[in-house]
Amino acid sequence: MLRAVGLACLCVIVSGVARSARGDNKPAEKFQMSKDEQKLLELTNKEREKKKLPALKPNPQLFKAARGHSTNMAKQEKMEHVLDGKGPGQRARAAGYRADWIAENIAAGEDWTLAGVVADWMDSKGHRENILSTKYTEVGVGMAKTDNGEWYYTLLFGRPE
Repeated sequence: MLRAVGLACLCVIVSGVARSARGDNKPAEKFQMSKDEQKLLELTNKEREKKKLPALKPNPQLFKAARGHSTNMAKQEKMEHVLDGKGPGQRARAAGYRADWIAENIAAGEDWTLAGVVADWMDSKGHRENILSTKYTEVGVGMAKTDNGEWYYTLLFGRPE
């Protein structure tokens, strides 16, 4: 079964930098994307390219928040923008991201290709608006799978302060 929900959460948030949250001025851990995360980002940016929009840049803090949310959705087997009382802006802030704007696309389903996820988002007004918005310049991607084989996907969009 295929499910998708979109919400353009526009929240002003405050928090974090690319350095460690401990304040010890040590660089954050090296950021790497998985092949599937890279592919989902590429497919998303191809949709932006069709409209002559600049590509969204990967942001490690947004990735941390998106990965955590996908993992949490999979653990709870719930596709929700707000879990455990926290919304997209709160999760981004907790990951150390400072932003003027935040929005989130989520999806869940089994036997779904990454191209299918993006196509479904593009067929949804709210999701499409997030993907094609000029408000956002950075993105985080999260993907997690349940033991039952259902995938949970998160795109967390931001524009730094």
